[in-house]
Amino acid sequence: MGNPVDQLVDLLDLEQIELNIFRGRSPEESLQRVFGGQVAGQALIAAGRTVAPDRTVHSLHAYFLRPGTPGVPIVYQVDRIRDGRSFTTRRVLGVQQGRTIFALTADFHLPEESPFEHQLPMPPMPAPESLPTALEEVGSVLGELPPFISRRQPFDIRYVDRLRWTKEELAGVEPRSAVWLRTNGELSDDPLVHACAVTYASDMTLLDAVRIPVEPLWGKRHFDMASLDHAMWFHRPFRADDWLLYQQESPVAVGGRGLARGQLFDRQGRLVVSVMQEGLFRRIPE
Repeated sequence: MGNPVDQLVDLLDLEQIELNIFRGRSPEESLQRVFGGQVAGQALIAAGRTVAPDRTVHSLHAYFLRPGTPGVPIVYQVDRIRDGRSFTTRRVLGVQQGRTIFALTADFHLPEESPFEHQLPMPPMPAPESLPTALEEVGSVLGELPPFISRRQPFDIRYVDRLRWTKEELAGVEPRSAVWLRTNGELSDDPLVHACAVTYASDMTLLDAVRIPVEPLWGKRHFDMASLDHAMWFHRPFRADDWLLYQQESPVAVGGRGLARGQLFDRQGRLVVSVMQEGLFRRIPE
């Protein structure tokens, strides 16, 4: 399967090995740990496979407990916590080599008519077609792309602000970032697939907002970084294969931990997903 989007869909297509038990593959990568967005997306697929199709995910809360080992399958165990008249709740544990590496709770909602609606407006942003892709922008400076870039290939990601490469360019920069993103190909019409694709992508750039004031986002890293927990709220239907604006900011970083929050808007300016994540940051010895 040479198409990166097909590879993503295949990665999210879990094997059911028993009632409420699923197995997901983990690609061989030259990385220290399995990408967190992959584990979160697979766990959400496992939860969704046990839920009636007329109920869509409206929130998830997850903890990254241990680093996953690339190339080793991950088993997802689903606990059917609640099947109510309007809401369905599932708890999922991701287990690898006998150890729990990930825990997720997801809630699904039977759509209903809202008595009122409101949202804060999407900030004005340049159109994604006017921006270079991240691969073009990074490749023009670094030449050879970092090995972990392969996991971004299923997505077309475009930074709204130009990337900064020197300490002088970082001076006075606020902890904010924004990207346009979409899959590099069409997905099926299954809403769960789109939710899991965005869950995967939500972990790729969110902690950028924490790092922007202290180091360039690309090139040599001076801080080791790991996701600690992740929460998402799905407000409206959307398509991950259409452009979404991912606005990100970090309200605080202290004690070796940085908090980031993100908002995903569609091209019509509708807020479709909200995200929160805390990451661990430790200085890499020279």
